[in-house]
Amino acid sequence: MAEKGLKGFFETFINKESIFKDKKVLQSNYKPNKLLHRDKEINILAHILAPSLKLEKPSNIFLYGKTGTGKTTCAKHVADQMLLVSKEKEIELKLIYLNCKLKRTADTEYRLIWQLIYELTGTKLPSTGLPTEDIYRYFEKTIEKKKQTILIILDEIDQLVKKAGDGIIYNFTRLNSELKNCQIGLIGISNDLTFIETIDPRVKSSLSEEDIVFPPYNALQLQDILKKRSKLAFKEGVVGVGVIEKCAAFAAREHGDARRALELLRVAGEITEREDKKKVKIEHIDQAEEKIERDCVQDIVRSQPKQQQITLYAIMLLGARQKGAFYTGEVYEVYKTYCIKVGVRPLTQRRLSDILAELDMLGIINARVISKGRFGRTREITSSLPNHSRRLVKKILETSLGF
Repeated sequence: MAEKGLKGFFETFINKESIFKDKKVLQSNYKPNKLLHRDKEINILAHILAPSLKLEKPSNIFLYGKTGTGKTTCAKHVADQMLLVSKEKEIELKLIYLNCKLKRTADTEYRLIWQLIYELTGTKLPSTGLPTEDIYRYFEKTIEKKKQTILIILDEIDQLVKKAGDGIIYNFTRLNSELKNCQIGLIGISNDLTFIETIDPRVKSSLSEEDIVFPPYNALQLQDILKKRSKLAFKEGVVGVGVIEKCAAFAAREHGDARRALELLRVAGEITEREDKKKVKIEHIDQAEEKIERDCVQDIVRSQPKQQQITLYAIMLLGARQKGAFYTGEVYEVYKTYCIKVGVRPLTQRRLSDILAELDMLGIINARVISKGRFGRTREITSSLPNHSRRLVKKILETSLGF
């Protein structure tokens, strides 16, 4: 497109009437006034955290559930309501939210405490160099200056433990027992339902946590959520017949992921606009599904460490060679062969089983644990990638691994 033509395109785009009324409503960071189909979880969470408003220590809480089941939104919603009450009643309640998956937010124990100090006081200590004990001491001294309760929401807490170890959780619980004026409540959020089982039993014992499991949304619940959001996001009459139902059905198939459903609807709207159409139709949902899946899978595969990439490559090869499911042992044999070719040391079969569970959680494969009787348990594996994505994924892996 020539420069003059490009300028004209942008001018036309600005002047063109949009089918959207407020696109932000369909984005993952939008906070609705009312959360549909999560009353039970919100009430449990509120009852557990309520003692904070009396400056009593609340129980530590872990929220579990697949991506897009409302864990983070519910935690923030309850915390925001508590902050409103605390301001009205002049109660010393502080809330800190950290996403542990973001780079350099919580990749080490030191960095996490550094971030907490910054969020509480605005003070920027040296980002490296001080002994961890010193930064803990500074943190304790800072929060003990007045009687208060601090609620710390650690989203993707399993990523923090994976990077920094579970000692950090133990240190928090130990610190809490030594505080006189301040009380700390931990709210951990994880997509990994088995996360708490992987940490040291002594750490788990010190947590005394309460768990809330968020079930996936079903298709009807997703339809309710989409109908409400679409009325706020699109102008009247833009969303065609069957679009909401199709969108909800796609997302219900993907573990009841509301975030996925909203993203599908938003991308379908964007595709509609690019085609200069005035109505979102079912075919736009199909196009959006293909685009999101293609983009998402590429990002996930490229960002995986070498061991995960080799494991996935072994699965792709086995899937191409044989029909139906295959098992952990078969994957391990192919995996070892390609570790040698790549020049990395093979992991144990037990660790490979953990990688398979991670890939299953990401939605790239299906890895179902089955019993083999006296031969123990194994994973029955199939690829969950659609045919049009498999060739692309294989190519990405070959490029990354140098084949």
